[in-house]
Amino acid sequence: MWIVAIAWIYVALMMALAEATNPQGSYLGAIVTFLFYGVAPTALVMYLLGAPGRRRARRQAEAEAATPSAQADASSLAARDAIASVGEKPDGV
Repeated sequence: MWIVAIAWIYVALMMALAEATNPQGSYLGAIVTFLFYGVAPTALVMYLLGAPGRRRARRQAEAEAATPSAQADASSLAARDAIASVGEKPDGV
């Protein structure tokens, strides 16, 4: 998929270069050619082709968030202070 996108951008760049170097062409025409024939269609196609992957990743993230192992139970963890507060003695002293 990436090789096709890179190739199309290359073709659009060559079209824009031909527009810019043509005696009747202009730099503005070259920029518009590159944007409308190269960047915009490539971005649209890459976005549309990436939709199934994004959907799959979103469903996987939702599934991982819904599993009980991903949600830690706060009551099962022991509360400890690593450093004693000011004026308190550490446990076991």
